[in-house]
Order: sequence, then structure tokens, then C-alpha cells
Amino acid sequence: MSTSTGVADAQSSQQRGGNERLDVAASVLALLADRTRLALLERLGRGEADVTTLTEATGAARPSVSQHLAKLRLAGLVATRKDGRRVVYSLRHGHLRRLVDEALNVADHQIGSLPPHD
Repeated sequence: MSTSTGVADAQSSQQRGGNERLDVAASVLALLADRTRLALLERLGRGEADVTTLTEATGAARPSVSQHLAKLRLAGLVATRKDGRRVVYSLRHGHLRRLVDEALNVADHQIGSLPPHD
């Protein structure tokens, strides 16, 4: 294999990986674009919780909370564990907590007309 072919193959592989990465990131952001799911993730960012706690935290109806949690679980964004008869939910990783926090920080800036910063 020539050097130019190897470089082209590497670039093509990176582009395919980059496209998949962008697709997955877009699907994660699409899931966050729902107010109830965002509220669930924000609450789970403070620690694990069961459906009753999450229902109280979001103000949404219990069936709605359960459906949203199922979507988040199927997408791999939240994890579950059994505690007796209760199912306890948690975030899969801190990246998601930080993403939600940053989205809320942007909202704070827009609501409060705060100046931009790094």
C-alpha cells in the first residue's frame, strides 16, 4: 500500500467515524430537547432517584416520567438498579451531567442578559 493510499484510507476512516460521532451527538441533544427529559437529567445529575422522587422533581405525571425514563434508558443515558421493589435511576456518566449543566448555564445567560465568557 502506498503512503498516499494509507493517508486517504485513514482520512476516510476518520470521516466515517466523525459522521457517526456527529449522528450520535445529535441524537443525544435531540433527547435533551424535551423539557421533561431535561428536568429528569438535571435531577439525576444531583444523584440517583426513583420514579416517585423524579415525578415530584419534574411535576410531570408518573406515566409520562416512566416513558421518558424508558427512552433515556434505551438510549444508554441512564442506568437502573433494583433496591427491593424500587427501580433507582442514575446518569451513566458525568459527561451528561456537565452537558445538562452547561445547557442550563446558557439559559441563565440568555434569561439574565449576562455577558459571554469562556
